[in-house]
Amino acid sequence: MSQDSHQVLIDMQPTKLFFVGIDSDGCVFDSMEIKHKECFCPNFIRYWELQNVSTYARETWDFVNLYSQTRGCNRFHAVIEAMRLLSERKEVLARGAILPDLAPLIEWVKKETKLGNPALERYAKEVNDPIIDKALAWTRGVNKSVEEIVYGIPPLPWVKESLAKFNEQADVIVVSQTPGDALNREWAEHDIDRYVRIICGQEFGTKAEHIQFAAGGKYPTDKMLMIGDAPGDMKAAKSNNALFYPINPGHEVDSWERLYKEGIDRFFNGSFAGEYERALIEEFNKCLPKTPNWA
Repeated sequence: MSQDSHQVLIDMQPTKLFFVGIDSDGCVFDSMEIKHKECFCPNFIRYWELQNVSTYARETWDFVNLYSQTRGCNRFHAVIEAMRLLSERKEVLARGAILPDLAPLIEWVKKETKLGNPALERYAKEVNDPIIDKALAWTRGVNKSVEEIVYGIPPLPWVKESLAKFNEQADVIVVSQTPGDALNREWAEHDIDRYVRIICGQEFGTKAEHIQFAAGGKYPTDKMLMIGDAPGDMKAAKSNNALFYPINPGHEVDSWERLYKEGIDRFFNGSFAGEYERALIEEFNKCLPKTPNWA
């Protein structure tokens, strides 16, 4: 996606009274487990040369990306956090593992908001750094694995019905940190791209930026809703004063059924904010721990 990706969102004008942003992986599609366990983590071990501590690398990767408060974070942030946790594990230290110094990658993620392959490819040409080159090889390897392995996963039950119901009164966009090519392929494969106006992947910037540029100042904040399965989705919503509906990890179908049967109506009739949303978020926060069980 070009530098003009923000402009696409800025140029989006309301056609309906309400705005809805929806995450994709782990939210619309039950694809988090297969993507991380079969695609991300094997490439994490391969490209970052973690074979001698692979058991702990897997456990740490899964905690960061699936089973903790960092679930759903951008892939480059995930590499940094997983390596940080690995470096602190006594089992890893006992094996004398030499972990890479990710300082060049940390520097890049601090100054770049469009944390995707196109931006990293440009940066790699500028700096000619071995860690950046390794990060690029890893992320390309992940995308190749996803393309080969992840297909035929339908939207979760109640998703299509909910999208159709939202469409009656809301402009809907996809708000995700997945690469745009994969998002477009997955949404088109199951014919649900017709329910959304724009599909925003990592190339469009952060999730908070997606909401900010697409909806900020265009819709009343009490008519803006973000739906997601990760704390980062909630943070993106709240940074824009939008409402948040959680898809609880491990209880995704129940969450979508409740959204379809009561949440959407509450959003449209103005009774979502307040106690109802607070109770949902309290339940959501209990699903994901902050610290790993090995700490």
